[in-house]
Amino acid sequence: MDESPAGWDLFSPSGPPQAEQQTGRAAARHGAAEPGPPRTDPVALPAPGRAMPVWLPLLAVLVVQTLLSVRLLWADTAFQDEATYLWAGHLEWAGLLHGASVPPFPTYFSGAPVIYPPLGALADSAGGLTGARLLSLAFMLGSTVLLWDLTRRLFGARAAFFAAALFALLGPTLHLGAFATYDALSMLLLALATWCVAGAGAAGEATSRMAVGGVALALANAAAYSTALFDPVVIVVAVLVAWPAGRRVAVRRCATLLTVTVALLVAGLLLGGGSYLTGITETTVERAAGSDPALSVLADAWSWTGVVLVLAWCGVFSSWAGRHGRRQTWLLAVLAVAALLGPLEQASLHTSASLNKHTDLGAWFAAIAAGYAADAFVAAAPAGRSRLLTTVGCVLVLAFPAFFGFTQSWTFATAWPDSASFVAIFRPLSEHGNLLVETPGPVRYYLPSGSQWRRWSSTRNIILPNGASTGGPARAGVVAGGNPALFARYISQGYFSIVALNFSDTTTLDRQIRADLARSHYHIILVVPYNPPGTSGTDLHGTYVIWRYKAPPQ
Repeated sequence: MDESPAGWDLFSPSGPPQAEQQTGRAAARHGAAEPGPPRTDPVALPAPGRAMPVWLPLLAVLVVQTLLSVRLLWADTAFQDEATYLWAGHLEWAGLLHGASVPPFPTYFSGAPVIYPPLGALADSAGGLTGARLLSLAFMLGSTVLLWDLTRRLFGARAAFFAAALFALLGPTLHLGAFATYDALSMLLLALATWCVAGAGAAGEATSRMAVGGVALALANAAAYSTALFDPVVIVVAVLVAWPAGRRVAVRRCATLLTVTVALLVAGLLLGGGSYLTGITETTVERAAGSDPALSVLADAWSWTGVVLVLAWCGVFSSWAGRHGRRQTWLLAVLAVAALLGPLEQASLHTSASLNKHTDLGAWFAAIAAGYAADAFVAAAPAGRSRLLTTVGCVLVLAFPAFFGFTQSWTFATAWPDSASFVAIFRPLSEHGNLLVETPGPVRYYLPSGSQWRRWSSTRNIILPNGASTGGPARAGVVAGGNPALFARYISQGYFSIVALNFSDTTTLDRQIRADLARSHYHIILVVPYNPPGTSGTDLHGTYVIWRYKAPPQ
């Protein structure tokens, strides 16, 4: 990549090349001579040490983001979601290559099981859980690159650096870079869609970019249904960027984007059938409400991305106060509003489940406006030494979000129990018979017997020998504990050879099951500590109790 010409390094006023061209054309229309191309002879180059390759600040951001995420790769064993998606991916490959039966994942997954899980399984086959998490890191680094390039096109190199740095240092961003779920992939696809539609500039129809953006947006929605919340943001951004070319151009671009996106999503639903519609309805459209206070949900989101949100709205105010055009101010406002969508939606549902992931999606958009605000602050300083010192000071201030991101991401990455000891103890117990495990994801993923999915039931659903589920796909089977009467009946019949409960996920049902086990021919054989790091195992919460069925004498 070429070095940036004078005035385009991090310490100089920055603006996109197309802005310079448009300024020249405007000058020509008013009788002024249009400026020629920038001089590239040695005399015109800035003094040594001032200019730098335009990509060098981005490289520094990517290196820091990589180092801070890599340290999380081995922080804990597989989270329940990680284990479930990777396990599902291996089963999907077995079904595709060998015709093996596959559970009805579309009915209860919150993303299409044929998109991320197979990719994650390939990485898992190559490098285990670490390999799958590294794949997510690659996706998140790609999202940062797209953020940087889009901001550079819209507002210049300096704004791009601060936007990329602010996003890369967020705790949720660092966590998703070491988290083997569909979230990092959906982030990359949503970023790609936005980059395509907003990076087209105002000139021309940009049909191919709108079509590619539509494909990326449809894939993002399919990979994680929750990304549909940000589809209006992408569409409005596409319209605002194209508006200077005229209303008709903006409408045609929007129509192309919508047509491609909707056509692909409808085609996917038709191919997938009713099971996908059930999954979308149960996990996204009619998602069950939780019990978390709305203010608590908003406070958590604020603690993770508040710095980006504040700077984004500072950017909106700066553009409005500086009278830089209504279109630009509206564009910045839409980007800033995106950071509020996830927290407000989850606050309305009173749930903090997956809040950090959904908050990070909105923060990607808001970081563009935040980068603009930082650039405007630096540009307000007098040119020369004062501006240089202001820029250096802003770079040094990034140490504060870096510190918070460092600590928050570690908290995210160690928020669940280490399952290593439980997996080791459960390995010989899982060889035969039907198994009931409260949170079976980690043991199914780590143990070879996990491929025999018909033998594994959870406290949400009982799996029968033919692969059918007693609980659904029903709403209770997706988001809550199963039917206590059904569990009591199967326990009385000795259906499960091993039962393992930890009294943390479906506590009320667990207590009922414990009473049913006491009345049947089940006996406690082991109590296994299963606690988050730094906690004690003084009660049943976080500790697995394992029962074995012993048939009565004839």
